[in-house]
Amino acid sequence: MTTDTAAQEAFLRAFHAERPAVTGEAFGPGRSPDGRSSYQLLCDRLAGRASVLDLGCGDGLLLELLAGQRGRRLAGIDLSPQAVALARRRPALAGARLEVGRAQRLPFADDSFDACASHLALMLMGDAEQVVAEVARVLAPGGVLACVLGGGAVGGEAYERFGALLRRSLGDLPAERRIPALGDRRTRSRAGLDGLLAPAGFAAVDWETVPIDLSGPADRVWAALSGLYDLGPLDPAAVERLHGDFLAEVRDLPTPQGTVPCGFKVHLATARLG
Repeated sequence: MTTDTAAQEAFLRAFHAERPAVTGEAFGPGRSPDGRSSYQLLCDRLAGRASVLDLGCGDGLLLELLAGQRGRRLAGIDLSPQAVALARRRPALAGARLEVGRAQRLPFADDSFDACASHLALMLMGDAEQVVAEVARVLAPGGVLACVLGGGAVGGEAYERFGALLRRSLGDLPAERRIPALGDRRTRSRAGLDGLLAPAGFAAVDWETVPIDLSGPADRVWAALSGLYDLGPLDPAAVERLHGDFLAEVRDLPTPQGTVPCGFKVHLATARLG
């Protein structure tokens, strides 16, 4: 493990120890133009796959959706013991194999799965070549890797205004208190992901960008945006100040129905193992 990867993983473990369900809470309510969540979009990409590994499974929200296909064999792995503990409490996952561990060293046999899924997690992982090699090892020939990757803000001024306030809040922090650069930049673009996957035997990536609507009352939008990792270095008092500043900043945005517009985009990436 490289020094950078060790620092990244230490930060992620500490963050999710405090908020083990944060990803599902923040992004689960968001909806695409056709009404599906980003979790549902990913689940639908895996229709018909009989055995699925969730890479970075968190509290098990995606696995619970995947469990809707009867007879499907499921497994999940995550760095956070607290998040995995929450996943194990879901009745639908009673038969799933849920592990605390690293994607760079998967505790599964060769050719164990016909699909591997990852929701907003692959983009956070260091030593990306090793992650890809492990995914290729545990996938059977013809298996599919399907991921949701973050794509940043799109539409809805609340996200942009929040970002400006956050940058101001983080601007005074000394370098040693800032979060480490997370993951590998290559996982955030189609060309970069192709470059990572091709040497491991994957075919060209199928890539689709989808807007996700997080609009709602101001406090619900805050609940989603405040789940971003960037807030990790801020102490509770600073987070509370940011909260107050955000509510004041978006006071002019609500529609007559009280909805604050807020959106981001995700990339749906799928690649088949040759």
